[in-house]
This record gives sequence, structure tokens and C-alpha cells, in this order.
Amino acid sequence: MSMPNIRMWGKALTVMPRIDKNEWDALDIVSHWLIATRAAVIIMTFTSAAFAGILAYKAGQFDWLLWSLVTGGLCLAHATNNIINDLTDHYKGVDKDNYFRTQYGPQTIEAGFMTVKQMMLYAVVTGGAALAVGGYLVWIRGDIALLLLGAGAFFVLFYTWPLKYIGMGEPAVLAVWGPLMVGGGYYVITGSWSNDVAVASIAYALGPTAVLFGKHIDKLDADSDKKIRTLPVLLGEKLSRYSVMGMLVAQFFVIGYLVTIQYFHPVMLGILLVAPSLRRIYTVYQYPRPDSPPPELPKGVWPLYYVATAFWYNRRFGSVFLVCLMIDTALS
Repeated sequence: MSMPNIRMWGKALTVMPRIDKNEWDALDIVSHWLIATRAAVIIMTFTSAAFAGILAYKAGQFDWLLWSLVTGGLCLAHATNNIINDLTDHYKGVDKDNYFRTQYGPQTIEAGFMTVKQMMLYAVVTGGAALAVGGYLVWIRGDIALLLLGAGAFFVLFYTWPLKYIGMGEPAVLAVWGPLMVGGGYYVITGSWSNDVAVASIAYALGPTAVLFGKHIDKLDADSDKKIRTLPVLLGEKLSRYSVMGMLVAQFFVIGYLVTIQYFHPVMLGILLVAPSLRRIYTVYQYPRPDSPPPELPKGVWPLYYVATAFWYNRRFGSVFLVCLMIDTALS
């Protein structure tokens, strides 16, 4: 058994490690799981869970145990979805000899790192753990929590197929990272539903949705050739690029609305500190995708282009958003 590689754990949580089979074989099981589940993107799920927890604290109804279970369950569910995504795309032949796919983490089956049987075991264990957490929360909170669990299971199992194939993957992400994760997480922690929380969740959920849009614009031609009709395939590149810019601007308007109705303290307008970063989004998204990596793109990022910029911005926005929210809660 390999010794724990703490350094790789940290790397896998922040970037998509690019490794070969020999490096893989030398790693411990935790590193294997983090790489196979593309753990770096699960930070977006953790942010949604943190958002739900802070809003519950703001309402004076925070519970550490329930928040920890909500956070763990959501992150495990996201990890399960990523595993099922790779299994589905392997069976459908989408990832075979797919150069683009290797740029956001090794496809562990296609790369020969894991067998289908091993990957399915990962899915069963990870999904089973998520389901166990969800079952306990249903026992605590009852029927509404059961509906939330059912909705979450539906998206975990059917996002890759058929939702992504019929232009419903992007709306699904908006619903999941917003009202389902944040609104549902808030409900499980506090025992009550809040429409204001559901609206507030959209302010963050637009970010992960923009990231997914960016990824699907980057591989628009490949998806079109494989009959994967993502929303960018249906809308076309230009309209999709402008949609991303519109979503990221809309985040500020949602927060402004919540300040206006006094759900948020005016300190939340501190999110405007992120606004200058939109210049980078505009610089990239106003033009069609180049045929080769531009000189300003960091080495090793290509063929990721739109998604890399959206992911960079989303992390920036999410960090400032949570800081402003914590200050808002303290002042409230």
C-alpha cells in the first residue's frame, strides 16, 4: 500500500493533475479518488454549501452537525456525478482518443489507470456514502428533504445522459448549484424554506453555470460531431459567448436586488470589488475561439480557453462573495 501523498491531495484539490501510469501506480488510494472524481471542481459545491450555512447562521438557526452532513453529502454527490460522467462517456465512446478531455483531468478508464469494474466500485462506494447521508437527513427533516434528495439523485444519474444531450445540462447546473444546493441546504439546516435564500442562491449559481458554458463552448465542434447537443451547440458560439458575459453581469444585479429589499446588508455591495475582473472575461469572450493558443494563455492550459477564464473568475467571485456574506452576517 502506497504512503499518503499529502502534496498530491492538495494539488488534486486545486488543479487537474496531469500524470502518467507510473505516477498513478505510486499514489495512495485517497489521491486516486481525488483525481478520479476531479476534486478540484468540487470546490464550487463546497462554496454553495458554505453559502447555505452562512445564511442559516444569519437567520440564527445554524447547526454544525447538519451543515457538516449537508456539505459532505453534496460533495460526495458531486464526486459521484463526475464518476458516472466518465463511465457514461466511456461506454458511449465520447472520451476515446479525446484530446480535449485529457486537459481537465485524466479520464482514468481511457488512460488505463483504472478498469471499468474499479470505476464502478468507486461510484457505488461514493454514491452509497452520499445516499446514506441523504437518508439520515431525510429521517431528520421529513418529506421535503426526501423530495430534495430525489431531485439530487435524478441530476446525479441523468445529467450526463440524457440531459446534457438535449440542451438541459446547463439549466440543470443553474438549478442544482442554486436553489437545490443552497436553498435545499438551508432548509435541511434550519427546517424552513426561504424564497429569499432561493433567489440569493442564483447569484452564485450563475458562476458554475458560466463555467459549464465555457467548457461546452470550447468543445462545441467536438460535441456537435458526436451529436451531443449542449446548449452552446444549440445556441451557436457567438450567442453562447454573450450569454456567459450576461450571466456574470447578472450576478451583480441579483445581489443589488437583495440589498434593495434589505435581505442583504449594503456591505454586500463590496462584491463590486470583483467587477474589474470582468475585463478579462470581456477580453476573452468578445471574440471567437482562436485556432491556436494565444501568447497570453499560460502554458499547458490549451485547449481549455473559455472555461479556464470562467473558472478563474468564478473562484475570484466566490471568495469575495463569501467574505462579504460573512461580514453581512456579523453586522446583521
